[in-house]
Amino acid sequence: MNLEVRITLCDELDDEVIESTGSLDLASGEIRDIAYRDYDVVARGLPATLPDYAFTSGTLSHAGKDVEFGVRVDKFSGRYSVTADELLDLKVKAAKLFAGIEGRALAGGTAAPKPPRKDVH
Repeated sequence: MNLEVRITLCDELDDEVIESTGSLDLASGEIRDIAYRDYDVVARGLPATLPDYAFTSGTLSHAGKDVEFGVRVDKFSGRYSVTADELLDLKVKAAKLFAGIEGRALAGGTAAPKPPRKDVH
C-alpha cells in the first residue's frame, strides 16, 4: 500500500524562499525525492546549512485546498521529515479538510458521522 503524497516545500531564508517538491511518507513522516526549483543544491549546499536559514514548511494540496505543516531538516544527513506529533496533526487536518471527516471520527477509526435518520411511518 502506497502511503506517499506529493508535497511542496519552502526553505525560508532571510531574503529568499527556496521552493521544492517531494514525497511525504504518511506512515513514517520521511520526505523523499526532493526536487529543488531554480536552486543548485550541489553548488550552494543544503538550504538549511546556509547562514541565513530560518525554517522549512510543507504544504499538502488537494482540489484547491491546502494544509501547511512544519518540516524538520537534519543538516548533517540532508534528510527532511515530519515529527510524529506533526504527522498526526497533519493527517487529522487533511482528513477534515479534504474528506470532511472530523478528527474524533478519524481517531476512533470511523468515518464522518451520519446524519440523523428520519423514520417514515
